[in-house]
Amino acid sequence: MTATDPVPLPAGPPVPDRPAAAGAPAAGRGGRLSAVTLLRNRRARVGLALIALVVLFCFAGPLFYRTDQVTVHLELAELPPGGGHPLGTDPNGYDVLGRLMAGGRSSLELGFAVAVATTVIGTLYGAFAGYLGGVVDSLMMRAVDTFLAVPGLVLLLIMVSMFTPSLGGIILLLSLLSWLTPARLVRGEVLSLRTREFVQAARMMGGTGPRVVLRHLVPNAAGVVIVSATFTVADAILMLSTLSFLGLGLPPPHADWGTMLTGGLDFLYDGYWWLVYPPAAILIVTVVAFNLLGDALHDALDIRLNRV
Repeated sequence: MTATDPVPLPAGPPVPDRPAAAGAPAAGRGGRLSAVTLLRNRRARVGLALIALVVLFCFAGPLFYRTDQVTVHLELAELPPGGGHPLGTDPNGYDVLGRLMAGGRSSLELGFAVAVATTVIGTLYGAFAGYLGGVVDSLMMRAVDTFLAVPGLVLLLIMVSMFTPSLGGIILLLSLLSWLTPARLVRGEVLSLRTREFVQAARMMGGTGPRVVLRHLVPNAAGVVIVSATFTVADAILMLSTLSFLGLGLPPPHADWGTMLTGGLDFLYDGYWWLVYPPAAILIVTVVAFNLLGDALHDALDIRLNRV
């Protein structure tokens, strides 16, 4: 080596990849991983299949199996299964199979409507309570605790008995009573998220409180929201069946599975099993299906259970 030769420099550590380039695929892979985890879950597959079958039965079934669920036909009352009535008829002459479809539409419409309303109200309330914190959070959550201390079913029975039951009215009442639990869940999730770096960065960039909550905190609490909404559908369907069983459900000519159970119990000991077992079976299957899907969603969206 001569004096004019350049002196070799020591090799430094390898330059890491840019964080943005490395982070973007990871986020996409995480979302795909949750979907793959959900589809690999046997409970999710069973739950989704059962829900799809029930929805098709209730909404597409009447297109192929047409029955009159408005006019009373006493000459066809209490016919056993067979012939033109695969599941027989009820004391009013309604076809039981067609009645199951009509009752399922009311039950599912109520369940989904209550889930949407409850999710929106509870998510916004809990997210802002957790984000604001301090005295405001304490006051908002004390109001939630006060409503939770009142037995929901008793309050619902009082309110329903004071007004004429209708599908819209029962949806409103159930929504007003069901948003409390999602609010607590979302508030707890937001309390753990508001100290994260991305929230601090959004604040430093001039993000207002509503923007931070709606654009950053609520999307990152989506897992809790989705799981809660799934269970809310099942709870709302059960609550409607409970009200109908107590005689405070939807008035005629509306039908739901709880009303069918109530009317069939009086004839069960006379051997008219088709008035009780079909609505009881489809009610149990529907509630179990939504619970299975909720459990599977919880596992799929739980980041601690995902293995990259």
